[in-house]
Amino acid sequence: MMEQQTSVKAMTAHELTQFLFAQEELFILDVRNTSDYDDWRIEGHRVVSMNIPYFDLLDGVEAVIEKIPVKQKVLVVCAKEGSSIFVAEMLAEAGFTEVSYLQGGMKAWGEHLEPVKVGDLRDGGAIYQFVRIGKGCLSYLIVSGGEAAVVDTLRMTDVYEAFAAKHQWRIKHTIDTHLHADHISGGKKLADRLDATYWLPEKDAEEVTYSYRKLEEGQEIWVGATKIAILPIYSPGHTIGSTSLIVDDTYFLTGDSLFVASIGRPDLAGKAEDWVGDLYNTLYNRYKELPEHLVVLPAHFGSYTEIGPMGAVSARLGDLYRNNPGLTIADESEFRHIVTHHLPPQPNAYQEIRQVNMGKLKPSEEEQQEMEVGPNRCAIHDK
Repeated sequence: MMEQQTSVKAMTAHELTQFLFAQEELFILDVRNTSDYDDWRIEGHRVVSMNIPYFDLLDGVEAVIEKIPVKQKVLVVCAKEGSSIFVAEMLAEAGFTEVSYLQGGMKAWGEHLEPVKVGDLRDGGAIYQFVRIGKGCLSYLIVSGGEAAVVDTLRMTDVYEAFAAKHQWRIKHTIDTHLHADHISGGKKLADRLDATYWLPEKDAEEVTYSYRKLEEGQEIWVGATKIAILPIYSPGHTIGSTSLIVDDTYFLTGDSLFVASIGRPDLAGKAEDWVGDLYNTLYNRYKELPEHLVVLPAHFGSYTEIGPMGAVSARLGDLYRNNPGLTIADESEFRHIVTHHLPPQPNAYQEIRQVNMGKLKPSEEEQQEMEVGPNRCAIHDK
């Protein structure tokens, strides 16, 4: 199939991500249906976006020209790319010189992973955060002595594989902090491809159909010749098996139990009333006993405002106990009410995604993409 010839520039998902990380000004004209735009759109610190459905622009862009800044970068966005090229070309013909379209559309945006170095380990190793900026998912690669572990692997496993191969690292472990409900895990798939060990909490694995290694407290996972320890901390509430990881006595991978601006929701397995007490105990007792200097690295973020100036999503544990609204509800009964009665909508196809992650459903690549459309919605304060 020949590529479509166009006079306007394409902006890749990687380029857009770097643009947003740098907090540069951008005007986005999103030409998807209004319902799709209202559910999920591109946001940033200095992004202004406007939604005008493609079908309202078929006869021309004259009616919207005055609403679009002339001396600012303009990005046209649609679901898969084609409509945005058409509209961008009309804007270019109308005299806009800084106009481009998002290559691959929101489909590409929802699947892009951007590696960001979070920090160094004491032996010379490092930890990287893979930011799935279009969906708010975060996964991690921990490397030491040429060996690596990937935590909360997303289904785009080729990205981790290529990143490790580029640096000549061997991926030795893949770890899921819990059974995910908002996205399809690539942990088992990547482990099988590379002959690595796949870890999953046993209490989340009662219905899985594949083999795994039990991720449990007291079980140290070693990466590298100098023995960088990954220490599991049992932290139920988001799921009954949720397990956090302390890496190198510095980094605290909290999965979906604790986020920078919120806390995990307990209802995605239909057991909110059963698990809310566990969530309270994890957040207000177990985590409270840990050192305040730990750098919290969650598995998700709910808003672009949680992304730091260098692109990473992180915060000191001690700071979160002062600033995170989910950690400042002193009364347990009030906590229980808030966490079980004021939840945002659930993630798209979350029940089917859980089935996929158990190994019970085996959807095609296209079906997997459709299941994951939209934001993650794993936090209780997400809108």
